[in-house]
Amino acid sequence: MRVGVDEAGKGPVLGSMFAAAVRAEPEALPAGVADSKTLPPARRETLAAEIRERAAAVAVAEVPVERIDDPETDMNGLTVEAHARALADVAHDGPAVTLDAGEVDAERFGRRVADRVDADLDLTARHRADADDSLVAAASIVAKVARDAHVDELADRFGDVGSGYPSDPATRAFLRAYVDEHGSLPACARASWQTCDDVLAAAEQAAIGEF
Repeated sequence: MRVGVDEAGKGPVLGSMFAAAVRAEPEALPAGVADSKTLPPARRETLAAEIRERAAAVAVAEVPVERIDDPETDMNGLTVEAHARALADVAHDGPAVTLDAGEVDAERFGRRVADRVDADLDLTARHRADADDSLVAAASIVAKVARDAHVDELADRFGDVGSGYPSDPATRAFLRAYVDEHGSLPACARASWQTCDDVLAAAEQAAIGEF
């Protein structure tokens, strides 16, 4: 029995980040499991449902915007926290664990996660583990589907928010329109992101230009 852990939503300017842990025998996973970024949304959803049915345990940890914007935190630390929370829910009997490393120093990332989990773990952290480890790939799928569902909920509440990533024109257009209408950022925005600073500064400059 092995465990894979990965996260989704570290870089967006909108919404939560999610980490997932999948505990299973690799041969129990459905065919077609791969890095979630290489799979279309519908295929991810199908695989995520099958992974949940076949795995011994699946856990998801959410890091909300309020936590991300806390000045006492940083994204590397929050990624460690999310991995550890998801892992702690499935790490029974000391399974071998592989993490997709969430910072430049993969070994340090692994140590930081292990220090937060009260279990005796054979733990390895590697960059791009989601591309070559089936359990990590499964975790990446579960985490991405959780993130996608979250973005859908934001769209139901706020309208078209795009993907939530700063590079997405639809996301930037949503932020500009919201600030123009309300004079402030939406609750789903990571106010500590530079993208939000840029949108607020542009709105302020536009208001000055009207006088």
